[in-house]
Amino acid sequence: MNNKMEKLLIHFITENKENVYRLAYSYVKNAEDALDIVQDSIHKALSSVETLKSEGAMKSWFYRIVVNTSLDFLRKNKRIQLVDDKTLELHSPASEDAYHDMDLEKAMDELPHTFRTVVVLRYFEDLKIEEIAEVLHENISTVKTRLYQALRKLRLKMSNEFLEEVK
Repeated sequence: MNNKMEKLLIHFITENKENVYRLAYSYVKNAEDALDIVQDSIHKALSSVETLKSEGAMKSWFYRIVVNTSLDFLRKNKRIQLVDDKTLELHSPASEDAYHDMDLEKAMDELPHTFRTVVVLRYFEDLKIEEIAEVLHENISTVKTRLYQALRKLRLKMSNEFLEEVK
């Protein structure tokens, strides 16, 4: 069974490598660091594949590893990485989930990690509320509340910026 689960994990990672990279990148905002996080996450997942109970839990299990590895990286380095637009365009897929709205990108960057994580997982990674709760080890109601608050903050920020542009 271990070998079967390992093959399924490798297939899952191969099929979702862009999504996993974007998730790591959303935390560290640096291409090389995001690649390091993905590599570390893959290593951790392969090392502990025997703890995975079912194939159905693989996505949330692996995303949780990526989120934890990203947060560990940020804690260890405690630095902010600024990335120019060319680097961002170079490493993001051309047709999906690219920030075309600079105001949205700026507003997302200003959200606290807990809110940004929920928004990224829900709208950029298309996870269901239940899957997000599993990834973050939170109650479903907590995830719903964070998502609601994050969207409210984004709406306020975006409408305030729009009003400032009109003046």
